[in-house]
Amino acid sequence: MKLIIGNKNYSSWSLRGWLAAKQSGLAFDEITVPMYSDEWEVAKREEEGIQPSSGKVPILWDEEVVVWDSLAILEYLSDKVGRERFWPKDDAPRAMARAMVAEMHSSYQALRAECPMNVRRRFEGFAPSDAAKGDIVRILGLWAEARARFGGGGPFLYGTFGAADIFYAPVVSRFISYQIPVPGFAHAYMGAVWEHEWLRQWVAASENEEWVIEQYEAQHA
Repeated sequence: MKLIIGNKNYSSWSLRGWLAAKQSGLAFDEITVPMYSDEWEVAKREEEGIQPSSGKVPILWDEEVVVWDSLAILEYLSDKVGRERFWPKDDAPRAMARAMVAEMHSSYQALRAECPMNVRRRFEGFAPSDAAKGDIVRILGLWAEARARFGGGGPFLYGTFGAADIFYAPVVSRFISYQIPVPGFAHAYMGAVWEHEWLRQWVAASENEEWVIEQYEAQHA
């Protein structure tokens, strides 16, 4: 398999696709193509697997199968290796986890717009709008419920690392970068995600990237 991703410092959707690929346990080759660059335009012309998705990232290319969109990638991999690698076994936690992932996939537009992912940066004095505050409160409420009801088996939302943690990992990065105040339980959860072996690998790689996208650097500097 090949996984085509954008810049690790900035691409939240790429992080989700990459974590899903790691969680699958399957071997894959990683291709990083800088977003908003001439290299990206060249890659879209030259990489056969990019064409069906109109150049979006992440893209999973598995022989004749091409899957774009991070949730579709996660579900494709879940079909290959078994859903219990990604989702809780029991109906109640699995249903909530799926709902949380779907909400993350489609919602929180204010938070996304005001806090673009920038793994390397720490922004001082960031003040979210009322809309972004609403997104933050909603996310913290979901985290609290998942941890209280189903998180007894470990430090992650549903105990062990899974699909919900994969999809909220970029939110953890945003909360850290923009220094969003969170209650103690959320701080502990964020620490568990940030110290996960795969997140450490991603962060280290992002710090070694040379590419800079100014619109994500200056917005809240």
